Amino acid sequence: MVEIHEWDAVDTAALLRKPTADDHKYSRGVLGVRTGSQEYPGAAVLGVEAAWRTGIGMVRYLGPDRPADLVLQRRPETVTAPGRVQAWLIGSGTDATTRPPAETARLEELLQGDVPVVVDAGALDLVPGARAPLVVTPHRSEHARLRGLLGLDDTDATTLADRVSAARETAAAAGIAVLLKGAETVVAAPDGWSTVVRAGTGWLATAGTGDVLGGVLGSIVAARAADRELEAAQLARLAAAAAYIHGHAARAAAAGPITALDVAEAVPAVIGTLLSGGDPAR
Repeated sequence: MVEIHEWDAVDTAALLRKPTADDHKYSRGVLGVRTGSQEYPGAAVLGVEAAWRTGIGMVRYLGPDRPADLVLQRRPETVTAPGRVQAWLIGSGTDATTRPPAETARLEELLQGDVPVVVDAGALDLVPGARAPLVVTPHRSEHARLRGLLGLDDTDATTLADRVSAARETAAAAGIAVLLKGAETVVAAPDGWSTVVRAGTGWLATAGTGDVLGGVLGSIVAARAADRELEAAQLARLAAAAAYIHGHAARAAAAGPITALDVAEAVPAVIGTLLSGGDPAR
């Protein structure tokens, strides 16, 4: 029987980095973002918005021109010039079947580096063979495709125990952290550690919320990577923290129907509650 740990506010707060008087924008973490496309530019806007609202020193957006213009309209503090980063967010709002060869080469370069990478959606096909510390954020069908690429058997995991087992197997096979999205989000590390995050709401089932989650996670990873090296085991716990914040931001915003941008805008209040020792679930 699979033992299931439920992630909570105390677990999350322990991983958040509160800025001090000695901090500057680089010490607070720099997130590099290569998301969005000409067809799906909004994913870039949502991910960048969420990253800023999670609390980070700088966001560098290095995607296509159309998303870059929209990102700067929404968040003019975003930097669009190359430079040092502590983590990358890639794949949101992209499609592997239409990705230009030059972009594939650049993403593969990132995935062979030393900087942690949050891999979403359209970049999951590049995970096999990657050497960088990775955390992937698939939903059910994306997870099935990723397992196929890794040579793992297809699984029709519907129960929570089955989903935990499948996520653990994927994490161990690829040596990565896995955040398997769903009504009950499952997070697993290669060493067999896993947890479940029950923080969301049915209103999260709307376009763009996964892009927001990517931004929250990328920001948390960059903040922690600013002063320490991160491996998959640590990335898994940061992923659980991001899922917890994301879910409770949705709950805070959901007096009724919500949009992805509503979720991003509710993130600071959730983080403030956690940093002050409160529990957003109460």
